[in-house]
Amino acid sequence: MNIRDFLEDHPLARHILYMIGASLVIIFLAFMLIKIVARQGKEYELPDFRGITLTNMIKYNPYHLRYVVIDSVYDADQEGGIVIQQDPKPGTMIKTRRKVYVTVTTFAPSDVVLPELSNMTVRSAVSALEAAGLRCGKLRFVESPYRNMILECKCKGKMVYAGEKMAAGDVVDLYVGLGEGNAGTRVPFVIGQAPAKARRGILSASMNVGTEHFEGVTDRSSAVCYRLNPDYTGVTRYPLGTYVEIWYCDATEADVERIISNFQVDSSLIFENEYDDYEYDTYSSDPTPDFDDGWDW
Repeated sequence: MNIRDFLEDHPLARHILYMIGASLVIIFLAFMLIKIVARQGKEYELPDFRGITLTNMIKYNPYHLRYVVIDSVYDADQEGGIVIQQDPKPGTMIKTRRKVYVTVTTFAPSDVVLPELSNMTVRSAVSALEAAGLRCGKLRFVESPYRNMILECKCKGKMVYAGEKMAAGDVVDLYVGLGEGNAGTRVPFVIGQAPAKARRGILSASMNVGTEHFEGVTDRSSAVCYRLNPDYTGVTRYPLGTYVEIWYCDATEADVERIISNFQVDSSLIFENEYDDYEYDTYSSDPTPDFDDGWDW
């Protein structure tokens, strides 16, 4: 008996085979449809949109991406409408019609309120200014028994007070008590950090940000600090308000790890001066703050 005769004699088996065949065809078509709809196997590298305008990003859309602006930030150093952050990160493998979430710069600063900074330490004041959308400018150390305490604030040469309305991104100079004795401060370890974080670290250490060098840097958003002057030693003390010069370079995450791991302290810069033996004129080659500059009583 051949299969044909068997199927004619057993209709139930014939129907079961028909159902199995139909199921296999349906499953095959379903997988093919999923592959087409999900675009499996067709992935593209997401471009880096940081530093270009939102308009140009929308025009340059070879993969039919969908852009979603999730935040806007005022940056006095950049014009409005510039992409400063994106998610997913550049280089991520994506499919067409993927949503890309971006943060852009605004065209005009919004109004913010100057927080109460009086009697705060420098570190706390720097954080409070940043949280309020303002920037810390220069630290001016003046004669006062209250060491490292904020006494007054100025913006564009004028005194400003807590609760006063200001434009986001305004630079506020802080007048800080020098205190008694010859206590100094150490250069913080900011190697491998982005510009904003490096500046914040230096200011928080009661030092001023000096000249910043970006030679050869193509994208400041990915730049990191690789050199300081005075150098970091972890030991050497400098006068409060000393200016720290910073050099930046382009770097990936792997580069940052390498820069930090390869960083070596120059032992010739490590002095054994005790805290109480420190003298301000020891480092006369470094810029020192003008204690009377702009101070109004």
